[in-house]
Amino acid sequence: MSKPPAGYQALPPHVDLAALDHDVIGRWQKNRVFERSLEQTAGGPTYVFYEGPPTANGTPGVHHVEARVFKDVFPRYRTMKGYSVPRRAGWDCHGLPVELAVEKELGFTGKPDIERYGIAEFNARCRESVQRHVDAFETMSERMGYWADYEDAYWTMRPDYVESVWWALKQIFDKGLLVEDYRVAPYCPRCGTGLSDHEVAQGYEEVTDPSVYVRFPLTSGPWAGKADLLVWTTTPWTLVSNTAVAINPQVTYVVAETEAAPVIVAEPLLRKVLGEDATALATVDAKDMERWRYQRPFDFVSFPEDGETPHIVVLAEYVTTEDGTGLVHQSPAFGADDMAVCRSYDLPVVNPIARDGHFSADLPLVGGVFFKDADQRLVADLRGRALLFRHTPYTHAYPHCWRCHTPLMYYALPSWYIRTTAIKDQLLAENEATNWHPATIKYGRYGDWLSNNIDWALSRDRYWGTPLPVWRNDTDPSRTVCVGSLSELSELTGRDLSDLDPHRPFVDEVTFSLPGEPGSYRRVPQVIDAWFDSGSMPFAQFGAPHRNAEEARENYPADFICEAIDQTRGWFYTLMAVGTLVFGQSSYRNVVCLGHILAEDGRKMSKHLGNLLEPVPLMEQHGADALRWFMLCAGSPWSSRRVGHKALEEIASKVLRTYWSVASFQSLYARANGWAPGGDAGTRSLLDRWALSEVHRVAAEVDDSLGHYDTQRAGRALAQYIDDLSNWYVRRSRRRFWSGDAAALSTLHECLEILTRLLAPFVPFITDQVWSALFAATGSVDSVHLAQWPTTDLQQVDAGLGEQVALVRRLVELGRAARAESKVKTRQPLRVGYVSAPGWDAVPADLRAELADELNVESVTRLTDTDELVDVSVKPNFRALGRRFGGRTKAVAAALGAADAAALAGELRQGGTAALRVDGENVEIRADEVVVSETPRSGWAVATGGSDTVALDLELTPQLRRAGLFRDVVRLVQEARKNAGLEVTDRIELWWLVGGSPDPAD
Repeated sequence: MSKPPAGYQALPPHVDLAALDHDVIGRWQKNRVFERSLEQTAGGPTYVFYEGPPTANGTPGVHHVEARVFKDVFPRYRTMKGYSVPRRAGWDCHGLPVELAVEKELGFTGKPDIERYGIAEFNARCRESVQRHVDAFETMSERMGYWADYEDAYWTMRPDYVESVWWALKQIFDKGLLVEDYRVAPYCPRCGTGLSDHEVAQGYEEVTDPSVYVRFPLTSGPWAGKADLLVWTTTPWTLVSNTAVAINPQVTYVVAETEAAPVIVAEPLLRKVLGEDATALATVDAKDMERWRYQRPFDFVSFPEDGETPHIVVLAEYVTTEDGTGLVHQSPAFGADDMAVCRSYDLPVVNPIARDGHFSADLPLVGGVFFKDADQRLVADLRGRALLFRHTPYTHAYPHCWRCHTPLMYYALPSWYIRTTAIKDQLLAENEATNWHPATIKYGRYGDWLSNNIDWALSRDRYWGTPLPVWRNDTDPSRTVCVGSLSELSELTGRDLSDLDPHRPFVDEVTFSLPGEPGSYRRVPQVIDAWFDSGSMPFAQFGAPHRNAEEARENYPADFICEAIDQTRGWFYTLMAVGTLVFGQSSYRNVVCLGHILAEDGRKMSKHLGNLLEPVPLMEQHGADALRWFMLCAGSPWSSRRVGHKALEEIASKVLRTYWSVASFQSLYARANGWAPGGDAGTRSLLDRWALSEVHRVAAEVDDSLGHYDTQRAGRALAQYIDDLSNWYVRRSRRRFWSGDAAALSTLHECLEILTRLLAPFVPFITDQVWSALFAATGSVDSVHLAQWPTTDLQQVDAGLGEQVALVRRLVELGRAARAESKVKTRQPLRVGYVSAPGWDAVPADLRAELADELNVESVTRLTDTDELVDVSVKPNFRALGRRFGGRTKAVAAALGAADAAALAGELRQGGTAALRVDGENVEIRADEVVVSETPRSGWAVATGGSDTVALDLELTPQLRRAGLFRDVVRLVQEARKNAGLEVTDRIELWWLVGGSPDPAD
């Protein structure tokens, strides 16, 4: 045996993917591969990528792997193309998620517990909580091959980051877009703070509430004492603070008889509410009803005596007649529309519910009761006083706090808002210029969100967050100052505050006065929505503009960002909103929006359901590359997908181990024959040229796919080529490799090198191991991740040859199907195979020989007439015919029975339709409207697919039987060799003993 070449290392035939991962990680760390890749491309064009910061106060899950894989594949791809791709990691530190976790640890039940404990001490625990699981995230990221700079990660709680956020808020404040207002906004009574609209969108849960129709007896107007207003609501708890009843001024209302007193409802809803037999006693113009007085359902709360008298009918355009009764009860403390309408009538705002969500303790019936728990008591009371007209359960989506799952209430509070409605047109224009993947998000989920944009409720009445940098004069509250940095705050106070921790309570203690103004300026108590922190990361990660301003400018906007679909109303929105507010330009150009990862049973993963898959153990079982490939290529990334052991094992087997097997095969036969890269390849065969043509075609397709952020399409092309290379090229060329054919070895070497580069961003571990064994020592770089992206040589792409090989492979599959149907084993040689297929005449002799060998026939020839080999029958598909022909179906079926079945089937096979004469009229028949059956005649096996047909002559001569016996002998010898643990390169002695009486025919 020749001496193995110096450049090739041995690759074992079998691979432990998880063990391989650890070997490669060690090599990356030892050789500083990630750092060298950054240094190598430092002078190239910049491809800007932003890492959406996770909050590390919990352990990472499989869903974190999904986003990180997509954040890794495109930077790797761009780096191989020569781009400089900085990949700075980041951590989201502030906000309710952290506070709630710490409250749970400390056994707290609300804000009073925190304030008794001490804000400084509580925030210190929050800081510690944020850092607790950073190591777990870094371990998972390293294990899955996600390359990011963790040594210089940004933290949203660091002073330089907070200062950048303050600067951004000052820009918005100076533009008049940061304002305080008294509005009804979503509010969590458990957390004691308001929520922004994009937070509310993430927390809807299905609940069943009481749907009640309540009588409000009229006390003024022509129907006073004679009729009741009929009001519908699904929030009976708000009836305690009822202030008015709103009706639409454009709608006609009617007085209708009921078993008790008559009721007033909107005319379009009369029969829907009261039944089909309901009739109107009288009609009333809505405008005539304005200011009619009524008796409120509960008199638990007092109303101020000055100002407009409450409990009147008011006019409001927003009232609809789509459901309910057309009369809407108004409780301005708990509804934005209610607030606006009651303000227009100068009606008072009464709020009997404390900020903890409980009714005031001194109220009858519901005192001290949580607002959602009061419904049952109130409905029972209404029923007892004969004011309840109807009560039915109503199942609907109700907003809950997306962190603690407490039901939200719309609650009137003073709050700070960013007037994002003022830049709505700019946001829509920025969205128009953004490339969304999938494109449907652009005008669908995200576009709809922008079109219905409301002002951003920014402030939070909490503790662990970026303090709102607004100081207010304590003698003249209309005077406010927004501070943009600690340096500016130092100037205002006249003392050095550069080392101040800009968190509560330390920043709360800072006060100042301004020359010529009475009073002192004290900071407003709120912190800000943590989403504003993460939306500021494009510049705040650098501490800009106070630090590294030029670097921040060079890295704005991002060329690429990626997260799951729920971030359309989270990070995707806040990035675009903050960028547009501060710089007049969105923070990103291209965004990949991912679907959710589900458990194998189709449900969301959770410990409670017992279907949770931990990411690191999953990779230890199947290898990180299998999990990466699943995330990138197994199904549409935009849709929810199920991950499980079966799916990962299939990927490991069909994709990764097949690729490894081909590389191992190349290593084995190159070393066995003393072949080394760089020598004369000799004359390449037709299959060699096809393999090279295909790899360059695939390279072009993968490059185009990744350029358009389509990993599924790229993965499909790569998986198909791996299969082609293994199950066609290598299998059909095996004898050439055994003999050390230089053309075959050179061809496979070149194909594997290109394929390995193409696969590297997807499956970085196995490709680096293959590269290290086959290519690193042949004058190339020592890691595939330092190699350049392959340059596609389109001149090597022979589309015609590709089509011819594809045809031959289709015919092979048909031939195998024919053998299986006739139960003639593949190892039994046959005399002849007949082929009928468009394009067959142009197929070269070499490929025809390949087909003959694959079909195990002595020769292949053209089939001129299939009628000689099969009996064809055509039967009507009555269901399909009936849908189109109705009463003429029987006539059409009769015409089918009388037609030439073979001719009709041939016409359908060629064009998908056939002409049929029915009652003297030409009728077009479609392929799905008939059932075509082809039965091979005795001595033949026939299979047809589309317009291709393969027929095999099944007659066996004595010579063919002996050839079949020889094939069986070869199979038995090979099995014995494998069972003995012998390698292909081992030389063996073989004895063959034939028993039994010889067949005279043999």
